[in-house]
Amino acid sequence: MARKRSEHTCVFGFGWGDEGKGKVVDLLCPAFDIVVRFNGGANAGHTVCVGSETFALHLLPTGVLHETAVGVIGPGVVVDPIALLAEIDALAVRSVDVADRLKISDRAHLVLDYHKIEDQLSERAAGAEGKIGTTARGIGPCYADKMRRTTAVRFADLLDDKELTLRVRRIVEAKKASFSAMYGEDGDLNAQTVLDKLAQAAERLRSNVCDTTRFLHEAIESGKSLLFEGANGILLDVDHGTYPYVTSSSTGPHGIGAGAGVPPQCVTRLIGVSKAYSTRVGSGPFVTELKDEIGERIRRQGREFGTTTGRPRRCGWFDAVTCRYTAQLSGATDLALLHLDTLTGLEEIGVCVAYRCDGQTLRTLPASVSRIERAEPIIEFLPGWREELRSVRQFEDLPKNTRDYVNRIEVLIGVPISIVGVGPDRSQTLVRGELRDVVQVPESSLA
Repeated sequence: MARKRSEHTCVFGFGWGDEGKGKVVDLLCPAFDIVVRFNGGANAGHTVCVGSETFALHLLPTGVLHETAVGVIGPGVVVDPIALLAEIDALAVRSVDVADRLKISDRAHLVLDYHKIEDQLSERAAGAEGKIGTTARGIGPCYADKMRRTTAVRFADLLDDKELTLRVRRIVEAKKASFSAMYGEDGDLNAQTVLDKLAQAAERLRSNVCDTTRFLHEAIESGKSLLFEGANGILLDVDHGTYPYVTSSSTGPHGIGAGAGVPPQCVTRLIGVSKAYSTRVGSGPFVTELKDEIGERIRRQGREFGTTTGRPRRCGWFDAVTCRYTAQLSGATDLALLHLDTLTGLEEIGVCVAYRCDGQTLRTLPASVSRIERAEPIIEFLPGWREELRSVRQFEDLPKNTRDYVNRIEVLIGVPISIVGVGPDRSQTLVRGELRDVVQVPESSLA
């Protein structure tokens, strides 16, 4: 089937991250020319299964796994240059060469040693009760320096600031003094180590750094199609998520303008991604969490361990309250519902249709974290299924109970479910509606 020219599209998470965005982006990539990361940093973890191989990407756009796609890291991303180089090298060992297909914004900020040290010291000082649950990759402190301005370093500075060495030494001394005053230690921070890493990054990444905003506008004018890849999920959005248990960037389509430099109205298809149940890593409220044998079964069956941290994910029933909220906030045109196969074998499957809190029934997400923590889920149970799903290739061939479950979620969320995942492989994906004209699901690549 010939590839149809696709409208500019954004794929983003409906939850707290880990929804399976990498798989959806990977599936869509053949229909696009350029794949763009516009937020977050190495705290993201996108996993793609290709046959017997699994690729875990953190900073690189998932699209770089396709030889026809150019990957762009936009100005809204904070980049750990050494982690990025390690990721590029790891792919090269596996015969995936991305160096000539990667563009990095000269406006993107750099995550440096002192950001990661600050992350670790801050979480340790907060203790078990007060910690945010950060990945300790330095993302929050880097975004904080971005807003502070005088302590920030961008790729443009790395390549064109003759005074950068002196400025970095001043920043490091200021950070050491700050760490000592706040945490009683300076984290063994060394200015020369920071400078050596910057020199390594400048040498190897110089040819990849450019004005990506201009590049994307020229690509749009020339008729090329863009796929925007969100990191994390909308419930971790700094403005709209379960604050303060959030990340430090705008994680949904509303982040494209600032994070990529492309007017949001250019992006007309907005694909939210969710699992057929809920998961969360780290601290924060989680109304539908299952702290019993069912939750443990979902974790085991779904292999729910963080791509970035390896931490076990907290698991619970599908939460229609949060998903309605993120659907309305994002203006989602489509939903990709993944991991249906993980629920196989359960006699009944719960869906949270509302919250009960302080004598009230809530059908949207409150701003107050303490109120969310007090809330109890109102669960609607649907009959489960025992049939194996991974060999199914058409939605109509799914067991009736599985189809009823998908259709019920579609009604509760108010967004058409255009992609259904029944396994980890590229081929284990069912496409419905208009997306069938854009997406060509490959034959099984399982070894």
